[in-house]
Amino acid sequence: QVQLLESGGGSVQAGGSLRLSCAAFGYAFSIYCAAWFRQAPENKEREGVAIIDSSGSTRYADSVKGRFTISEDNAKNTLYLQMNSLKPEDTAMYYCAVDYRYVCEWNVESYGYWGQGTQVTVSS
Repeated sequence: QVQLLESGGGSVQAGGSLRLSCAAFGYAFSIYCAAWFRQAPENKEREGVAIIDSSGSTRYADSVKGRFTISEDNAKNTLYLQMNSLKPEDTAMYYCAVDYRYVCEWNVESYGYWGQGTQVTVSS
């Protein structure tokens, strides 16, 4: 049973930084996609923020390119999201997600395993 536990959320002023962590348990995929999604209070859908695949290739949503960095520590089975130059519009619940896939997609249906979420609030 795969379990994902996020941490690192909090409140920060615009321009500040946060690093989110997602610890994975019971996870031994050699081929995988891992991603961060976010869901703002006013949105019904989760938005893909960043993806990393098992080769280490990364992709980012246009809204966070140049500000956010997704990375992983395979020895610790942990996924990270470094968020710099935060903006009020980055305020959302952030979720990590993972699944066994060869091709990584942005849609939530592609990920079968999700964390419980961690709140990020950016004030102006």
